[in-house]
Amino acid sequence: MLTPLLKYRPTKVAVTTYQAISGAGKTFAEWPEMIDNVIPYIGGEEEKSEMEPLKIWGKLTDSGIVTAKEPIISAQCIRVPVTDGHMAAVFVSFEEKPAAEQIISEWKNFEGEPQRLGLPNAPEQFITYFDEPDRPQTKLDRDIYRGMGITAGRLRPDTIFDYKFIGISHNTLRGAAGGAVETAELLAAKGWLRSKS
Repeated sequence: MLTPLLKYRPTKVAVTTYQAISGAGKTFAEWPEMIDNVIPYIGGEEEKSEMEPLKIWGKLTDSGIVTAKEPIISAQCIRVPVTDGHMAAVFVSFEEKPAAEQIISEWKNFEGEPQRLGLPNAPEQFITYFDEPDRPQTKLDRDIYRGMGITAGRLRPDTIFDYKFIGISHNTLRGAAGGAVETAELLAAKGWLRSKS
């Protein structure tokens, strides 16, 4: 949800993610200790959450990926008793602070290469913003666009950062299996996959 806002130069981000048990490859039947429980630690996930976005926003050179220097990201990752869907509570400050209406407009109008190419599994709208104060909700909104869309809501000013908001994605569809399928579709559309025959 920050990629559409990079033009405003985010400088600091704090995020807490509330991650479903399927992210650990588990079900409640296999992991009964997760019922009625929250575990405030997911090994390696916080480091990954702080570093991977900087790789994505970096540059590819002949010698490899040069990671972006900003924003500085601080993450906490928590396992919660939900089957599927990761929620993120995000706080962000910008070098060039946009109006809230600009942020919502950037989200609503954002499209990536999969949308531009009309790939079969690309969500029609990549980010859907909810105006309701109690949305997005994991159970209600994780399956938007067959689980390939991302939802956002509760954008509002913050007392320490510029803004705070909530986001949800389906971790096994948008984040894993579906993401892999969409990547394959993109490679095929670009002509980068060849038949073995």
